[in-house]
Formats: sequence, structure tokens, C-alpha cells
Amino acid sequence: MIRVSVLYANSEGSRFDMDYYRDHHIPLLQARLGEVLKQVTVEQGIGGGRPGASAPYRVMCHQLFESIEAFQNAIAPHGAEIMADVVRFTDIKPKIQFSRIIL
Repeated sequence: MIRVSVLYANSEGSRFDMDYYRDHHIPLLQARLGEVLKQVTVEQGIGGGRPGASAPYRVMCHQLFESIEAFQNAIAPHGAEIMADVVRFTDIKPKIQFSRIIL
């Protein structure tokens, strides 16, 4: 299994519409990727490593797939549509990381 993490940095003055993300963007992602997307979780940052510190990431979305190839094949026909939707909920440029699940 691999995890695709989409990370939105917590920067002062940035815009992020969590309601739109949860109610429209994630369902769009699920509809387009279908059964290839095994699981999706969304986390909202609430704090950093020290008491009172800000969370380094405002939002993190983690998606599970059987392989990078499975993800790439599923996203290819829909990537432009999914990325075009990003401006509707944020002005933060997402960082994307692929990880192999070890444990």
C-alpha cells in the first residue's frame, strides 16, 4: 500500500474553506478515483510540538492506494479537473508526498 499525502501549510493570511473541501472537493476526488482509492482521511491542524505553537500544516489529506501506478492510472484522466477545483477552497499551494506504508 502507498499513501498519497496532500499537505497545506499553515501560513498567516492564507485562505482555506474547510466546508467546501469536506463537502465538495473530497467527494469529487472519491467519485473520480472510484474503488482505486481505498481510503481517504482529512486532518485539520490544531497545534504544533510546543504548547501554544501553531500547527505546521493547516490541513492534511491522506489517501491510500495499492500502488503508485494505481494512483497514476486513476488520476490521469481527472487530474486537471481535480486541480482546477483547488482555487475554490484555498490559495495555499499544496505539497504532495508519496509514502510506502511500512507498519
